[in-house]
Amino acid sequence: MRDVLDDIAAWYAAGETFGLATVVNTFRSAPRPPGAAMAVSAGGEVAGSVSGGCVEGAVYDLAQEVLASGRPVVQRYGVSDDDAFAVGLTCGGILDVLVEPVGPATFPEFAEVAAAIAAHEPVAVATVVAGPGTVGARRVVWAGRASGSLAPGEPHAARLDAAVDDDARGMLAQGLTGQRHYGREGERRLDELTVFVHSFAPPPRLLVFGAIDFAAAVARIGKFLGYHVTVCDARPVFATPKRFPDADEVVVKWPHKFLEETGGGVDGRTAICVLTHDPKFDVPLLEVALRTGAGYVGAMGSRRTHDDRLARLREAGVSEAELSRLRSPIGLDLGARTPEETAVSIAAELVQLRWGGSGRPLTDTSGRIHADTQ
Repeated sequence: MRDVLDDIAAWYAAGETFGLATVVNTFRSAPRPPGAAMAVSAGGEVAGSVSGGCVEGAVYDLAQEVLASGRPVVQRYGVSDDDAFAVGLTCGGILDVLVEPVGPATFPEFAEVAAAIAAHEPVAVATVVAGPGTVGARRVVWAGRASGSLAPGEPHAARLDAAVDDDARGMLAQGLTGQRHYGREGERRLDELTVFVHSFAPPPRLLVFGAIDFAAAVARIGKFLGYHVTVCDARPVFATPKRFPDADEVVVKWPHKFLEETGGGVDGRTAICVLTHDPKFDVPLLEVALRTGAGYVGAMGSRRTHDDRLARLREAGVSEAELSRLRSPIGLDLGARTPEETAVSIAAELVQLRWGGSGRPLTDTSGRIHADTQ
């Protein structure tokens, strides 16, 4: 929904009810992941995509039907359907799409959800998509409160809502979106009820150290991939917003000092890229970085620089287990030479680690292209 937020927030603010289509489950090589969204206004305007063009026409027609009826529906598109080729999903994938009417009367919390997403505040929207409950029943979960119910009017609603609240907050902490299954009263061992949890966690952090041309390229591609990008360097003449227009923030401070101060904000979704390749900067910085909970710590430099860096880190007391977390030389082997090509190499490694890819050419692999994300 982030991709269509500006459009649908404007429609909502104008009092309009629109059709919101969201991918709630995928199988095999589906073109878009769970959470991909497409919206259709009352006047027929379209924003976003659920399949990269494969089934948009069919979803558009269904959204108009939903707007007319006012009833949410879940529709499956894929090769298992007799009309798979008619709707255009010829890639071999299957996707389930929830289409629901959204407006001030049907989703009173939407303005708060949109504001939280825009402010990078964590919020999750849990929606019933299958089972004995009402398809489209919705509950919005924030860090310290929740609104709505997944079983309105039912005596077991409080127990179900509490179970989903716990799971939704856990998914928010991990940045996960997907389906969860419950019994009517929230029992996790049962699967009568299917709930889609769309989590809007703050964007992951990309910390880029070293105010050089490579850092500008990494900041640019990091922003493109959805990271909140920070560039840090101790030299004020180089660390300026003008030189790094794509960064969310540019910090003038000794890198290791900055990382020590911001350590509480570093988690498994954080990527740290050390591009200084200067021992007086990168050794104390890596000593701190390798002891954080960052999911990725990479350092640029030649193999000779890497060997010298390892020796210095060992002298500083960094353990072998901590050193094993270091990805250096940074990036995948693409033969990159320019700053932009190097940034692509680093981004490729980040994507590979995020989704568990092999890093090999797809022509040399077999089986599913997209790994299961749930």
